[in-house]
Amino acid sequence: MKFISWNVNGIRAWHKKGYLDWFLNASPDFFCLQETKAHIDQLPPELASPAGYHAYFDHSKGRKGYSGVAVYSKTKPEKVEYGLGSEIHDNEGRFLALFFKEFVLITIYFPNGGGGPERLKFKLEYYDLFLNYIEKLRADGKSIIFCGDVNTAHNEIDIARPKENEKHTGFLRIERDWMDKLMAAGYIDTFRALHPAEVRYSWWDMKTLARDRNVGWRIDYFFVSPDLFPLVKSATILDSVYGSDHCPVELEIKL
Repeated sequence: MKFISWNVNGIRAWHKKGYLDWFLNASPDFFCLQETKAHIDQLPPELASPAGYHAYFDHSKGRKGYSGVAVYSKTKPEKVEYGLGSEIHDNEGRFLALFFKEFVLITIYFPNGGGGPERLKFKLEYYDLFLNYIEKLRADGKSIIFCGDVNTAHNEIDIARPKENEKHTGFLRIERDWMDKLMAAGYIDTFRALHPAEVRYSWWDMKTLARDRNVGWRIDYFFVSPDLFPLVKSATILDSVYGSDHCPVELEIKL
């Protein structure tokens, strides 16, 4: 099974650049998107329901053109959950969980901690709610695959300029500590587990043309619960693919 995750930074702009064809040609079993910035009623039919896929969307409940996630799946899930069960944290449309017999697939767009102490607090609360959510699933015997924009580079290898960013959100020690906690609970960063010394990034600042110089951050991930890791065939960062300030990431699992 092939999974692709991509923060598209606006699904309508992404579509206008022709990347729906890229997705359909890649033909993943599951295509997970973050930062769609659209409600379903704003999408043309080919995006709302691509041929051969079941489509699911979570969007901001208030502000339009903000946040949002989607999953296109070749297989119809047994059920879908929207949000983590906290009204204040679910208002921005950041979470979808698709339940299948073999696993639960989650796509998630974690908050950015910028904009002051309240947003950092919101991000850290969101992190903890999410970890509680997936731990409950595991306690119920579920296998977990989750992907998306975690909005934190975990270690120095995951960011081009670690020292300069130690006091910036996305590389704060408190954010990275949560990722340590996530991995201590057993969840596996598939790319880093398979490529322990490889320097690759998935996001570049557009304002400074950072992609031209490869001054980037690895903040887009596929994690799996430990029971699934032996089935992982590959985990790849598709950094030759443009269309957003993020590039897609890919996971293949023998299921």
